Amino acid sequence: MTVTPFTQSVRPAVRAVREAVALALLPLPLLAAAAVAAPAAFAGGGTRRWGWGRGEGQRAEAQAAKDAAAAAFYELDTAQRDLRISIETITAVDSSAAARRAAGQFAALGARVDEVSGAYIAAVDAHDLDREDLDGASAARARQDLTRAKDELLRAKADLDRFAQGLTPLLAAAERELTRLAPAVERARQALLAASEALDAVRAAGLRADGPAARLAALAPELTRLNEGAGRHGVPQTIERAERTLREAEAVRAEAEQLPRRAAEIDKRLVSLRTRAQAIGTRAEGVAPVLSELRRRYSAACWQDLQHVPERARQSVEQAEAKLAEARRARDEQRWPDATALLSTVRALLAETDESVSAAGDRLRRLDEVSADRRGEIERTRFAIRDAQRLAMAGRSTPDPRHAGPLDEAVARLDRAVAGLTGRHPDWWAFLTETDAVRRSVAEVVARIREERGTRG
Repeated sequence: MTVTPFTQSVRPAVRAVREAVALALLPLPLLAAAAVAAPAAFAGGGTRRWGWGRGEGQRAEAQAAKDAAAAAFYELDTAQRDLRISIETITAVDSSAAARRAAGQFAALGARVDEVSGAYIAAVDAHDLDREDLDGASAARARQDLTRAKDELLRAKADLDRFAQGLTPLLAAAERELTRLAPAVERARQALLAASEALDAVRAAGLRADGPAARLAALAPELTRLNEGAGRHGVPQTIERAERTLREAEAVRAEAEQLPRRAAEIDKRLVSLRTRAQAIGTRAEGVAPVLSELRRRYSAACWQDLQHVPERARQSVEQAEAKLAEARRARDEQRWPDATALLSTVRALLAETDESVSAAGDRLRRLDEVSADRRGEIERTRFAIRDAQRLAMAGRSTPDPRHAGPLDEAVARLDRAVAGLTGRHPDWWAFLTETDAVRRSVAEVVARIREERGTRG
């Protein structure tokens, strides 16, 4: 009755005793009936005289001791079988030192249980209480031996009960882990099934989905291990495998389900970027007249950086169209990452080209505005400086030098920019560039003031 089976000498005897327990309990009502029928048997000339003297009383006491010992043996056997299940549950889940120590203690208790069980079996075998010639002394010895065996069985049962109580934390933790096992495995199986169905749907739509299919195929060994069960691979390992398989299968399913949307999005971007490339190419053709107007009306400093825009724009549009053709081939071959990367390259290229093409027209417009009336640009810049100065003085009698210095420099820079507008063809672009820089520096001072005051508040 330990973690290991009974010894060869004890096992058949225990089995025989278990079978005898039921038989031993049956004579009780029959004996009662026999007691009622005894006078009639005597009166009818029966062959045996059933007397209820001291000898028969001792026989009854011995039988009662045997019945009590049999009940104690049954309770001990039941407790040990229940406890063995608990130990097996713990050791299947928990490999800690505490679990190993509990298994060792159970083995030691099992040796004790084998010992008292063997003593009980020996006592039962040593005394035949059904013999007709059983005398009172023999019955008394039988009662004493069986009572002693019963007491030892009960003490062993109490030891098992105390040990079982000490296992409660380990057993509760193991049972919690086991309750996770079946749901985790089932979720993993369902996730694999959902991923497979998603791939089937994608293929039915004419998409290969080679990447997700390869990742799903790589999960086949994991499903095999899950089906082999925790008995072979361990409960914690099986739960961890199930959770990992669930995550990977859900990722495969999500990617497969996104493929039709991804293909549609790539198709949409192909059309949109091709249209945009054509529009930028058309606009680039209008840069040459703008540059001609800039050259005619303004100094070289106002347009020199733009003179290569038409040629660069043409080259950029041609490069974008070539990348679009590559992206179309990648999409047709269902190389989705390549198609996406190529479209991103085209988008960045067209954005840069669009900005350079727009710069020529914007340059001419701003130069026309400032050359016609410089006061607007000057007043806008002075207003920004005065607004920053008011903020710097708010709640103060004197400005903070950290703020006053940059603002004073902004005033000086604006004055120098205005003074530089001399001659028949002033460098209006240098003037606009400087006023933009002055306003940015002022905005930085304002942001710094507000940040400092917000921190203090």
